[in-house]
Amino acid sequence: MRALRILLIVVVILGGLFVAADRLAVNFAEDEAADRLRRTENLAATPDVSIEGFPFLTQVAGGKLDDVKVGIGTYEAATGDGGTIRIDDLKADMEGVAFSGDFSSATATAATGTATISYAELMKAVKSEPVQVGPGVTARITGLSDGGNGKIKVEIEATVFGVELPRPVSLLSSVTVRDHQVEVAADALPRIGDADLAESRLRAVTDFRQAIDRLPGGIELDQVQATRDGVEITVKGSDVRLAG
Repeated sequence: MRALRILLIVVVILGGLFVAADRLAVNFAEDEAADRLRRTENLAATPDVSIEGFPFLTQVAGGKLDDVKVGIGTYEAATGDGGTIRIDDLKADMEGVAFSGDFSSATATAATGTATISYAELMKAVKSEPVQVGPGVTARITGLSDGGNGKIKVEIEATVFGVELPRPVSLLSSVTVRDHQVEVAADALPRIGDADLAESRLRAVTDFRQAIDRLPGGIELDQVQATRDGVEITVKGSDVRLAG
C-alpha cells in the first residue's frame, strides 16, 4: 500500500511538471509566432496569437498544430491604387498549421476570420469632388452610416444651379464582394430637385467600390455586411502563411 501511495504521488508530480512544461512551451511559442507575424506583415503592433489544444508538446512532435487563433488590432491593407485602407479587429482561426523544423515558417491548411472597415475608412473610396449629374446639377456623397437590415445609408449633398439643397438626399445601398473589392450600389436612385437625371450619371456618384488586394498571409475577402460600427467582412483562405 505504501509503495502504491508513493507511485501515485510520483505520477501526480510528474504530471504536474509535464503540464507546467507544456504551458511554458506553448507560451514561448505564442510569443515567438506573434513576433514573426509582426515582422512578416510589417505590423505596427505585435498581434495576439493563441495556440489551442492540449498537450502542445505532442502537437510539436507531430509537426502540426491543430488550431491557432490570431488577432490583429489594426491592419493597413493595400487598395491597388497605391493607397491603403485600415481594417480593424481582424480575427483569424487557422487550422492545421504545419511548421518547419527550425520554426522559421508556418502555414495553415485553411483559415477563416472576420474584421471591420469603419464607415470613415470606406469613405476613402468615395469621390470627394462634386460630380455633374445633369444640367446645372452636381452631387457628392458626404456620409456613410448604418442603414439597418444589412444596408448602408448614403447621404448625398446636391446643388441645383449653384444652390445647395437644404437637406442631404438619403438612400439605402447594398454592399457585396466581387473580385477582391467591396462594392456599394444604391437599391433605388433618389430624385434631386425636379431634375430628370440619367441613371448612369447618378450612379457614377451613388455607386462605388473599394479594392482590398493584400491581407495577412494571403487570406481573401469572402463576404461583407453593413453593421452599426462599419462594414464587417469575413475572410478565408488556404495555405495561409502564419510566419516565414
